[in-house]
Amino acid sequence: MPEWQVERGIGEERWVRIAGGDITDARIHLDGAPRAGEQREVRIKAVRPQAVATDGTGEFLLPGGAGGHPEGARALIEVTREPIPGAEPWKRPLARVIEAGAVSTALAGDSIPFPAPDDPLEAVGWSDLLEEARSGLIAFAGGTLRVSVTPAMTLIDVDGIGRPEDLARNAAKAAAAAIRRHSIGGSIGIDFPTVAGREVRQQIAELIDARLEKPFERTAVNGFGFLQIVRPRRGPSLFELAADRPAFEARALLRRAARQVGSIRLACHPAVAAALRPEWLDQLGRQIGGSVALREDTGLAMSGGHAEPA
Repeated sequence: MPEWQVERGIGEERWVRIAGGDITDARIHLDGAPRAGEQREVRIKAVRPQAVATDGTGEFLLPGGAGGHPEGARALIEVTREPIPGAEPWKRPLARVIEAGAVSTALAGDSIPFPAPDDPLEAVGWSDLLEEARSGLIAFAGGTLRVSVTPAMTLIDVDGIGRPEDLARNAAKAAAAAIRRHSIGGSIGIDFPTVAGREVRQQIAELIDARLEKPFERTAVNGFGFLQIVRPRRGPSLFELAADRPAFEARALLRRAARQVGSIRLACHPAVAAALRPEWLDQLGRQIGGSVALREDTGLAMSGGHAEPA
């Protein structure tokens, strides 16, 4: 299995695993957000009806309880899931109480130089990955996956042409790859074309098994072509991050602009301009060695921001 690599950008870290010249797995970690596997010292804020801890900057839900600690006690936790975008209380980060000396399970990997004269991440399809995340559309041989994020699960619908059996087999390979590439965790539903025969449905499930990294659980493909998968969820998928389009596009624009030299002006949609934090622009200015101005343009798509000479 390829090792993780990380490109540390402005506002985010971009984690990837690469094999055969393609990104096989990707995660985006937002600056300032608790990191899965990270250990923190906290105060137990509540033990009933739900255990909650705080480190003074935010709250952590403790699904496994407070480990016998009373309210107000100090404890050590490990973050098990990063916060998920959205205002619902359950989307707060999850954690578990641990003992001192526990080994961290946070991701580790080699750094990708950034910014640099070349762009190794773009060479393996980073921009294509972002386009899949923002559009929810993933093309494969003979069809398209349409990915939709709901509060209950991530749904993957299969559209295409040709024999249903061939379409479903190709879709199974594409869906397994997309789940890994976009870091989709939790409950996942895949709606395949309806195929006749238990043997073909079993083949579809086996194609998922062969390509999706364990651990995960799944159902069989039912007679209507639906299969459900449950995977560990350590953080938001790229589709969930892309749902906050202004911030998603603001960080993507900063990455594109980071290779400029000298003073620039960022032309972008007003919503993207509003999402560009002053500290991000200051950091970009230090990287490029010049000032950074903004030009709002309502005629630009949110993904159409670009750098231009100041």
